[in-house]
Amino acid sequence: MSALGDDHPVALVTGSALGIGRAIVEALRDAGYVVYASMRGVEGRNAEAAQSLKAQGENRVHRIEMDVLSEESCQAAVEQLCHASGRLDVVVNNAGMLMNGMAESFTPRQFLSILDTNAVSWLRVNRAVLRAQGRGTIVYVGSTTTYVPEPIIGLYQASKAAGDALARAMALEIRPFGIESLFLVPGAFPEGTDHFADAQSGDDPERTISYGALTDRLPALTGRIETIDREEGLELAVRSVGEQLAQALEKPVGERPSHVFIDWASEGRRCHRRGRRASPIALHREAGIRRPSTGV
Repeated sequence: MSALGDDHPVALVTGSALGIGRAIVEALRDAGYVVYASMRGVEGRNAEAAQSLKAQGENRVHRIEMDVLSEESCQAAVEQLCHASGRLDVVVNNAGMLMNGMAESFTPRQFLSILDTNAVSWLRVNRAVLRAQGRGTIVYVGSTTTYVPEPIIGLYQASKAAGDALARAMALEIRPFGIESLFLVPGAFPEGTDHFADAQSGDDPERTISYGALTDRLPALTGRIETIDREEGLELAVRSVGEQLAQALEKPVGERPSHVFIDWASEGRRCHRRGRRASPIALHREAGIRRPSTGV
């Protein structure tokens, strides 16, 4: 990253039309960043969201067309940004998708699709930005599901775990070049995002028939997670994700946390500290999931 341009640090946020991405854009803008809010369809399906961000940005938010599924699009967007700003200080890999349903109901093609969006896209973005960088921070928006196994979102969990493994390896590789990595780990946010509403279902639903009542109980867990948040006194607003990232980035280079968790009941943080995966037993019990009988 070059030191050209004004004194405002510059950030690129992918998948910024709605939800967590938009919250991050707004929080970084309020923290004094010039933010390039990338999305697909700036002049099409996301035109309204793009215009709204620009209108609120006070000349510090710029819309930029970028498709994280295309290496050419990522490269072109970063070149456009660097030409306009002369610098790039923070890159936030946020774009992602959710698939919701029994793993068996999804086809291999669907699995490859979510892997492409939630893991391979990080490689595309990083390949585009690393040539522009000599210092700075790459942020990865992960998920507590990487640490806490849950039913019904198996493909999503696998894709986020793949992205997490890739990001951890790249973090070690690029550290000698002065580039920090920060893992932002949100839990479930039923409010403030379209993540659940836009979730894809399996193309082979007949596969779920044998699961019986389990398929009816699991969707109710989203509401249960929201209830747990309120019981714990946690803020459900998705803006807290952006605010906590901005606070972490305020710290001097070398003193920033490697992980920032924003999750219900702190399950992800506890599992991460233990350094192993653990099952949220209470939720599994509510879903009617029990250990198979050994017959003994």
